[in-house]
Amino acid sequence: MKLTVVGGGSTYTPELIDGFARLRDTLPVEELVLVDPAAERLALVGGLARRILARQGHPGRVVTTSDLDAGVEGADAVLLQLRVGGQAAREQDETWPLECGCIGQETTGAGGLAKALRTVPVVLDIAERVRRANPRAWIIDFTNPVGIVTRALLQAGHRAVGLCNVAIGLQRKFAALLGTDPREVHLDHVGLNHLTWETGVRLGGPEGANVLPKLLAGHGDAIADDLRLPRPLLDRLGVVPSYYLRYYYAHDEVVRELGTKPSRAAEVAAMERELLTMYGDPSLDEKPALLARRGGAFYSEAAVDLAASLLGGGGSPYQVVNTLNKGTLPFLPDDAVIEVQAAVGPTGAAPLPVPDLDPLYAGLVANVTAYEELALEAALRGGRDRVFRALLSHPLIGQYAYADALTDRLIAHNREHLAWA
Repeated sequence: MKLTVVGGGSTYTPELIDGFARLRDTLPVEELVLVDPAAERLALVGGLARRILARQGHPGRVVTTSDLDAGVEGADAVLLQLRVGGQAAREQDETWPLECGCIGQETTGAGGLAKALRTVPVVLDIAERVRRANPRAWIIDFTNPVGIVTRALLQAGHRAVGLCNVAIGLQRKFAALLGTDPREVHLDHVGLNHLTWETGVRLGGPEGANVLPKLLAGHGDAIADDLRLPRPLLDRLGVVPSYYLRYYYAHDEVVRELGTKPSRAAEVAAMERELLTMYGDPSLDEKPALLARRGGAFYSEAAVDLAASLLGGGGSPYQVVNTLNKGTLPFLPDDAVIEVQAAVGPTGAAPLPVPDLDPLYAGLVANVTAYEELALEAALRGGRDRVFRALLSHPLIGQYAYADALTDRLIAHNREHLAWA
């Protein structure tokens, strides 16, 4: 089995390698190709990857290359984890929206749109080259904004599934609170990427007993603290929102916070410099503890599980993924991409049935889905007016003066990445 990671020079990658090594029986990778244009980073990450596999006795071969076409040739699955513009672009995404009093974040609001505009054309070019190399290869997209990028891939006819680590992180957290094996915890997870709610927590599978009320009653304070939302709000909702919902439920509070501290991008950039220094140590043969602070917790477990199921191995029968709606949420178009539990196998991901969604959540999901459609149109066709329309439609913006100002800033800060600008 050959797997290729595009963006293999990412400081995330050792987390992924550690998962491949530990879970070799689930996903027996024989050749792992790391593709990245940043030669120095790639050499450091590739060296550590080989040492991690060797320490754990994994027989797989690690290949590093800057040649995308050679890297994807014959690959059974291709994982996308790229960042167009690097941390410098992320730093801008997180700062210039604040000038207009709006959220500065790399996947949500104006910053998220900027990332989509930079990313979608690049990902589609990569996907076409994957298709030429092996039409049966699966593309697993971990590149943000996952919902928009996955919709672009599926709309273009690629064999693709989107992946995010929010659900698996909550699954692990709830399992720890319940004192049970994470494999016994099934989430009623519904919404869009970075806009989801856990409407149920079931033990044993989709038909298991719902213990969410018990979780909220016994551990509501701890859950609320993790989400940085007030406990009374969780009690009133009766569900557990993802931590990204704080950008909506406490928008002005978050904007004030973001204006008083260094950006997350600056923190991550400093962390990456330290991690790359560690990766260059020839005695290091395991992922360092610092990597846990980088983000992407449990990414490797989720990626291995998904790849194993798509390639016919022993992955879990049900997984939270990003895939086509196809009537699952009847108030959305069939070609919208939603994030829900799905039955996953060699033919792809089929969403499990979802009970009628409370209008409190359905309204926001419908609004953001409309924004994502406009965002994808702007990413594919370009033009100032399409960018403006997408920003005006977003519930975190929604005022024409803000949308106008943000459009100008977005184009100014991203001109080198926008072919039409």
